[in-house]
Amino acid sequence: MNKNNCINIKMKKSEINFDSKHVWHPYSPINRAISSIPAVSASGTKIKLSNGNYLIDGMSSWWSAIHGYNHPILNKSIKKQLQKMSHIMFGGITHKPAISLCKKLINITSNKLECVFLADSGSVSIEIALKMAVQYWQSRGKKNKKKFVALQYGYHGDTLGAMSVCDPKNSMHSLYKGYLPKNFFTRAPYCNFHEDRNQEHILFLEKLFVDHSNHISAMIIEPIVQGAGGMRFYHPNYLKNVRKLCDQYDVLLIIDEIATGFGRTGKFFAYEYGDIFPDILCLGKALTGGYLTLAAVMTTKDIANTISEGEAKCLMHGPTFMANPLACEVANSSIDLLISGSWRKKIKKIEKQLIEELDSIRFNDLVKNVRVLGAIGVVEMKNQIDLNILQKKFVDLGVWIRPFRKIIYIIPPYIIEEKDLTKLTDAVKEVIFTISNSEFASDIII
Repeated sequence: MNKNNCINIKMKKSEINFDSKHVWHPYSPINRAISSIPAVSASGTKIKLSNGNYLIDGMSSWWSAIHGYNHPILNKSIKKQLQKMSHIMFGGITHKPAISLCKKLINITSNKLECVFLADSGSVSIEIALKMAVQYWQSRGKKNKKKFVALQYGYHGDTLGAMSVCDPKNSMHSLYKGYLPKNFFTRAPYCNFHEDRNQEHILFLEKLFVDHSNHISAMIIEPIVQGAGGMRFYHPNYLKNVRKLCDQYDVLLIIDEIATGFGRTGKFFAYEYGDIFPDILCLGKALTGGYLTLAAVMTTKDIANTISEGEAKCLMHGPTFMANPLACEVANSSIDLLISGSWRKKIKKIEKQLIEELDSIRFNDLVKNVRVLGAIGVVEMKNQIDLNILQKKFVDLGVWIRPFRKIIYIIPPYIIEEKDLTKLTDAVKEVIFTISNSEFASDIII
């Protein structure tokens, strides 16, 4: 797969203008002064723009396109399923793609999580996980256990329930704080994967459990990597201690692997670093290899049976596009492709290269920290950066990297070639060097 596979299409200026005025993009205003970048096709790790230029993808379309774009095996699975059944309701009906996918998911979680609920998206999977926890305790007669514990700097999605377990101060959801359910928040673990300095953080969490466990249904946590809250990595012992406390104080543990799952951190699931298992697991993003929206919520037989024996006799959730056959079938192919390939070797190679090529940036006066784990490379600046200015600079350099707040990060597809990854890291270094030596630095650093 190379850039020559990209289809030759052009977008009209009128279409781009219409987009700027009428199409709302994520976390963007309408009537944008700066237009979105017009992409017309993608193949492998290359994104083709309307002007004929190519960008090396450093974002995997927000963690999802782990096999790159236009992959022949994934394309074939979609086409084959499309000829059979594009969609059918999942209420009262089942189908082979969904059954096969659930079998795979149960198998790759070591048969510890035996029941699967297929959802529409990552945010929706969080909603379902929260509902599972509440219904579980209701079914056990503990109706006061309705609250959740979440981490400072945590991020779990943009729907209302998910927003209620995102950091209320340091997230994009502070505007809704008077409208969201009130939950408990505990101190974020120390931001260092290699150094365990979380004793006080664990004591703080235990005090919260001592005081409020009668009202807490579950704790929800992003394992090892806190994503949109700042790309923060933390030591695996914190995760292990959280599991112990949840068991001790009768609190369910929800693990949000939507971003980290399917190999991104160097483990198939990031919770494996802590040598633990969750009570409820949320998966998404890379589940379909970035082809279609699909998520999964997995839980134990005990939790599923308890909910099914409760007052409602079922989990009260039923999306229209639940278990879409196209999405399930491409998810099956994506998982098979990942497992059959040398994904660990690929991630290790990416990790090694990111460490070597980003290391020199840490000595820049504007840089606070450089950290790498698996196929994730992060440069944290000391001050907030101007996205619009940096975005244009990266595009001019032929790469697709989308910073946020103080963070410039790279999460490439696993198939990326060494020279293309070097182009990404070189672009990061060049942009930071330009900021450091520019008379316009004050315009870039907010």
